[in-house]
Amino acid sequence: MTDEKLAVEMYTDGACGGNPGRGGYGCILRYKDINGNYHEKELTQGYDCTTNNRMELMAVIKGLEALKKPCRVDIYSDSKYFIDAFEQKWIDNWQKNNWKTAGKKPVKNVDLWRRLLSAMKPHDIKLIWVKGHNGHEFNERCDRLAVNSSKSDNLIKDINN
Repeated sequence: MTDEKLAVEMYTDGACGGNPGRGGYGCILRYKDINGNYHEKELTQGYDCTTNNRMELMAVIKGLEALKKPCRVDIYSDSKYFIDAFEQKWIDNWQKNNWKTAGKKPVKNVDLWRRLLSAMKPHDIKLIWVKGHNGHEFNERCDRLAVNSSKSDNLIKDINN
């Protein structure tokens, strides 16, 4: 028996009508079993009084929190806000500066950034940016999940916005 971590593909997207407004996130988790068959799980929820950036982060958080054991996770996102925070090392600087920007202003969505960092810890993460609304099958599906959830009657109030 091997201790190799399960390889998971995670596709995420967030949507919001107005900033703040009605929003939602969509996340698809995929993995291949030992027989080569793919298994998928969709996660989605709508929020009231939220922002697009919060929904982009929530999609990733909810996907990572759904994993029951440490995995190798390839996260596909069209959010430059999310991807650049890591690739441009903004997140490192924010933490060093006690969650302040280079301009000494409080970092927006710090509650979600902290939750995201905690959710990432047990996993080996690779970030992959995809161009949004460009025909990428899973990005388009996540967008539909997010938009449909934002229009649902089952919205959660985003109290930290």
